[in-house]
Amino acid sequence: MRNYEFLYIVQPDFEEEQVDALQERVAAIIAEQGGQVTGDVNKWGKKRLAYEIADFNEGNYIELHFSGTPQVVAELDRVIKITAGVLRHIIIREDE
Repeated sequence: MRNYEFLYIVQPDFEEEQVDALQERVAAIIAEQGGQVTGDVNKWGKKRLAYEIADFNEGNYIELHFSGTPQVVAELDRVIKITAGVLRHIIIREDE
């Protein structure tokens, strides 16, 4: 299994409970596909965006490290693309 870093930006008007529910959903998707969350979830908090996305100038940044196969990454990417409230996301394979 490979190590990945997953960074996503959530709408700034999401409540703390909604952000936590989204984090749990991401962890569940990784676990269901045979992956494993390897580190803590880092909440960077609200940051100003470089450019406006969907009428938002700020977003809540969340970082997560996990290990898994390319199938885990593909499924996570597919689900996050259709998840309401996620403005942008990126999944990066970490060097070994």
